[in-house]
Amino acid sequence: MTQHGPVLPLWLCEACDRPWPCPPRRDELLGEYADVSPSLTLYMGTCLVSARQDMSWAPPDTLRLRFLGWIP
Repeated sequence: MTQHGPVLPLWLCEACDRPWPCPPRRDELLGEYADVSPSLTLYMGTCLVSARQDMSWAPPDTLRLRFLGWIP
């Protein structure tokens, strides 16, 4: 189990206080979803929708890159 979960509604990492998904969590997610990358995109898209609701003040493109831009 990861220690790098999100603290809501700020979407900060509970372990390292960086914007979630933080680099360590991204690496974990890439490993967890290595064989099912479309599922990772779907999961992170769901997180993006929730984050947009929680952080309506954040620029949409910034959130899109944060939640989806790192997925190969």
